[in-house]
Amino acid sequence: MSSQIEFGSGKKSMVEPLPIRLRDLVLLVIGPENISPLMSRAVIEAFVRLHEKGLIYQGSYMVNWSPNLQTAVSDLEVEYSEEPGTLYYIKYRVAGGSRSDYLTIATTRPETLFGDTAVAVNPEDERYSMYIGRQAIVPMTFGRHVPIISDKYVDKDFGTGVLKISPGHDHNDYLLARKLGLPILNVMNKDGTLNEVAGLYCGLDRFEARKRLWKELEETGLAVKKEPHILRVPRSQRGGEIIEPLVSKQWFVTMEPLADKALKAVERGELTIMPERFEKIYNHWLSNIKDWCISRQLWWGHRIPVWYIEGKDCEEEYIVARRAEEALQKAREKYGQNVEIYQDPDVLDTWFSSALWPFSTLGWPDVSSEDFKHFYPTTVLETGHDILFFWVARMVMMGIEFTGTVPFSNVYLHGLIRDSQGRKMSKTLGNVIDPIDTIKEYGTDALRFTLALGTAGQDLNLSMERLTANKAFTNKLWNAGKFLLQNLPSLTDTSAWETLLTHKFHQEESLLCLPLPECWVVSKLHVLVDTVTTSYDKYFFGDVGREIYDFFWGDFADWYIEASKARLYHSEGQSVASISQAVLLYVFENILKMLHPFMPFVTEELWQALPSRKEALVVSCWPQTSLPRDANSIRRFENLQVLIRAIRNARAEYSVEPSKRISASIVANSEVIQYISKEKEVLALLSRLDLQNVHFTDSLPGDANQSVHLVAGESLEAYLPLADMVDISAEVQRLTKRLSKMQAEYNGLVARLNSPKFVEKAPEEIVRGVQEKAAEAKDKLTLTKNRLAFLKSTVSV
Repeated sequence: MSSQIEFGSGKKSMVEPLPIRLRDLVLLVIGPENISPLMSRAVIEAFVRLHEKGLIYQGSYMVNWSPNLQTAVSDLEVEYSEEPGTLYYIKYRVAGGSRSDYLTIATTRPETLFGDTAVAVNPEDERYSMYIGRQAIVPMTFGRHVPIISDKYVDKDFGTGVLKISPGHDHNDYLLARKLGLPILNVMNKDGTLNEVAGLYCGLDRFEARKRLWKELEETGLAVKKEPHILRVPRSQRGGEIIEPLVSKQWFVTMEPLADKALKAVERGELTIMPERFEKIYNHWLSNIKDWCISRQLWWGHRIPVWYIEGKDCEEEYIVARRAEEALQKAREKYGQNVEIYQDPDVLDTWFSSALWPFSTLGWPDVSSEDFKHFYPTTVLETGHDILFFWVARMVMMGIEFTGTVPFSNVYLHGLIRDSQGRKMSKTLGNVIDPIDTIKEYGTDALRFTLALGTAGQDLNLSMERLTANKAFTNKLWNAGKFLLQNLPSLTDTSAWETLLTHKFHQEESLLCLPLPECWVVSKLHVLVDTVTTSYDKYFFGDVGREIYDFFWGDFADWYIEASKARLYHSEGQSVASISQAVLLYVFENILKMLHPFMPFVTEELWQALPSRKEALVVSCWPQTSLPRDANSIRRFENLQVLIRAIRNARAEYSVEPSKRISASIVANSEVIQYISKEKEVLALLSRLDLQNVHFTDSLPGDANQSVHLVAGESLEAYLPLADMVDISAEVQRLTKRLSKMQAEYNGLVARLNSPKFVEKAPEEIVRGVQEKAAEAKDKLTLTKNRLAFLKSTVSV
């Protein structure tokens, strides 16, 4: 069974039932395909309102153009990578000068020279001061002249210190041209081929034109040289192709007034970004923000609500309206009844509509601004660093602009999901992990839990080993639930259930009346609830997951469930079994509550399977904090655990058959004996001891010299009769043979290390490896000798 929280009704009841802890963890998810009538109406309304305030405008400006997708893309959708390329050196002859009068420019994109409108040098560069104010001849353009200008923008130390200015194809050149009033030439078509401005190169792909142009420059003597150069290449985040800077007519949002409000929200403490270091990045980006190009030349998305007048200039005559009928009415009022209109073919950037999501799905623009303070969840959980700018910052700006308040008070960012080697996932590397395939193999809950264990703001290396481990954790949780359900009273046994439900664990006097294992596990649970709640409040989700994991597996499943079997299967008293059943149910249902935000499906399924569940887990109360715990019981049970582990280790060391029950003498002071002896059945069950031959004493047993001696603490020891564990004579023979083989192996390693030829000529890591093996072999040799000596001494006794 799975649960689902519906958003978008515009009703308070959709959010209010969530308890505060779970509401804090609502994960907001949006995709470009989630276009509903409510969302579409909100998007149109936002565009119209921003335009009415003068914050949306149309113009021809430099954009990032994707030739393959045939659309503009935002700055945030361009990824830069360091790639090997070429730096081309080309002669630009000085008009009116001799053959020796020329300037050599260095460029990585020679095909853009057809769009040159100037050649620039640094005013302080004495090498070229005599040419400033003259004209240069652009190669391969049949003598087209451009001015030679000076500007401090030119780096004297890059290349030759001479810069070709191509304002139509370089962001920096574009800004310089606008500052100096230079013309802007576009030499490229929208598909990445050169246009008629390039003359004979018209129609050639940009990269093919580069090769052909360089060849002809060499043939005409205008090519100086070319050399390898590392380029910072802009690539489309969507398709991976090289982005082309291009001047294009687009729609833009003026961002500065919107960004100012978003900056003040952080400054005033209305918005907190976690981890804190991302607050500086957020502030830097908003402080240096550029106007946002929101139009896209795609077939899908929200159509821009702009209509043009047939026969009029598109940039001068257009109508912004909420509907086509409204646009036509406005056009008729201004141009007469016979006017014809057509809608702008472009669509809005996906992030424009996504930025409206927190409030559009809750009923904006019909819901008042005051209501949004009630609607908004406390926290938005995010996925990766770049999303801070793509989505979060834009949601903040739009939320404040349209509702007067921030859409959330906290932003929690975790890192990118990388492959097991720490590499960013890409189709090129073939290391993309498909979440759908992963869910099919490991389950949604295991994947969610794995991702949630990451540290805030740090990238997570996703390995199959982690997923496998957390799938096993999910299975362990499921099996624990099955065990609980199989060992609870029948629903028809009213008397048993009445007895079970009388046990309360929130009062100290009730807690202290519990047997040791029960008091221990309930106390540990109460400590866990406080720790987990504090970690949740601080958004330390990784800590939360690890803390619950350790308690469930390490304490509840491995220890208490096993200990409870002594009550459920071996105890003659029904009252003791009833206490154990009550504790199992109490601890397990609280584990489900704390795990639910991480693993909603398996926890809800198990919760619904528990008896008398009247409400879904997702709306149940969070576990109560500051409940009693008994530190003395925790300490005592930990002593019992140490004893059990020591006995288990001894059994493993002597290869005792798992089914074989052995005797034991427990030596301790009167205080320890008092509480350990009460749990004799638990000790015998978990240590595989013969219950009838477990003895408690405050002095050495008579067979101490023929027993394995275990120290579990200052006042707690155990003696295990060796004869119960092994055939001593056979074990002596086995260890004698093993010791001979181990000695030979050790001698061989020592001989290699004593050889000067090996030590001097072998690689350092090989020598170090042999040294480590020798040290390990020596330790094992010593351990085996001691055990053999001990066994021989028992035979003589």
